[in-house]
Amino acid sequence: MPVNKLKHSVMWAKHRLRSIWPQDTVILNSAKSNGKNVLLSYITRPFIVRENDPSFYSHTNTWECLQIAKIWLNHGFNVDVIDWDNSSFIPKKDYHVFIDIHSNMERLAPLLKEDCLKILHITGAHWRFQNAAELKRIEDLYIRRGIRLQPRRQVPPSNGIECADCATVLGNKFTKDTFAFAGKPLFSIPLSTTIQFPYHKRDFHNIRNSFLWFGSSGMVHKGLDLVLDAFSQLPSCKLTICGPVKNEPDFEAAYYKELYRTSNIKTLGFIDIRSEKFQEIIQKTSALIYPSCSEGQAGSVVTCLHAGLIPIISYESGVDIDDFGILLKNNSVDEIIEIVKDFSKKDGTMLEQMSRDAWNYARTNHTREKFSECYNNFVTKILMRKLD
Repeated sequence: MPVNKLKHSVMWAKHRLRSIWPQDTVILNSAKSNGKNVLLSYITRPFIVRENDPSFYSHTNTWECLQIAKIWLNHGFNVDVIDWDNSSFIPKKDYHVFIDIHSNMERLAPLLKEDCLKILHITGAHWRFQNAAELKRIEDLYIRRGIRLQPRRQVPPSNGIECADCATVLGNKFTKDTFAFAGKPLFSIPLSTTIQFPYHKRDFHNIRNSFLWFGSSGMVHKGLDLVLDAFSQLPSCKLTICGPVKNEPDFEAAYYKELYRTSNIKTLGFIDIRSEKFQEIIQKTSALIYPSCSEGQAGSVVTCLHAGLIPIISYESGVDIDDFGILLKNNSVDEIIEIVKDFSKKDGTMLEQMSRDAWNYARTNHTREKFSECYNNFVTKILMRKLD
């Protein structure tokens, strides 16, 4: 059913909110409206489906977009929501705040009144960094193995940060540094999670040689080629792969032997993190290995921290791991081999403590409650016009 023909009423907190969809725009009226309006350019789907819909667990952005709207509503603002790739929307009312994740800031900012506060909600590294990083990985693979593959995570150019007054950032210092050139205030908001697991004790002495690569699209971007090249030389170490490999037939063909015909590597493809199968995997796995070349804050890493897996990740994954994980320095095949060899010899008691610390860190820093707290603090500060 087309979005613009839907009507829906929902109860959020103390608000009775009416939401309708004219011209692909979700309109949300605050029960305690101050007469001011927010335009949110993100995703409309969260306002169409119910909160028990599977999409609320497939990606953090579904719930986070919904929560951003709720917070502004709670502050008395009416909220209009459009999709981030809506290229036809033209403002028909006065907006006091405009929030965009990438594509609409540059187009719509000139159409808004001069005193409208423009906020870029950053969900990934700056497009220049990300595009260059992925292309370098593609070129490195060609040099290493003579294989030419298609880039999968290229981002369209945008001057969004240049047009914005400030930005919220799903990421850490790495992510923020890719936007620092613009000289705009950057506010860190921790990525939430789609799921929390209870802590399950594992026999780390017996599983310390078992690893997981867990990611979404962009196999080379997220370093699966490096991990496969490393583990094909590590027959005593086990690797499980969970990700949509079959969606990238050029990658699958290039790495068919490693993916499907190497005894210590098991490729499962996409997996539901709420499934019993995923529970079985993490119970028999000690660590996540994830040498991505560019992220905002990697949801796959956060999910695995909640599962108690020890992170072996790139700096560019955008997740802080303190002393409970291992940060890759150059993301090379040789480095991965050496780190995996060393890790598989570590004391099981020490690995158990690292696992618990990872789990505790996720429970403290990457929850829906923490996201809400930090974003609400940001809105309160913005409303006081403290942008420093």
